[in-house]
Amino acid sequence: MTCRITDLRCKEVINGKDGCRLGCVDDVEIDTKNAKLVAIIIFGRPKCFGLFGREEDIVILWNNIELIGEDTIIVTNVQRPYKKKRMKLPFFK
Repeated sequence: MTCRITDLRCKEVINGKDGCRLGCVDDVEIDTKNAKLVAIIIFGRPKCFGLFGREEDIVILWNNIELIGEDTIIVTNVQRPYKKKRMKLPFFK
């Protein structure tokens, strides 16, 4: 099966360990010396409509891709950026 980069951008990326949806492919990383695809990149989610930046990008190395299907890409060994838990302060003390 042949696939173009534009075809990869439409595919949804799913973690094979827990079935969690990571997002869609936004960018790719290419090694120009060896002419090889190194990784796919999923941009982090925007914080407060993008006013406060966005979360960390998820970089998935090409070795961690298990399967590229019609609509999805299944990956393993992906370290998803952890979410910082906000400490809730009591309203009344």
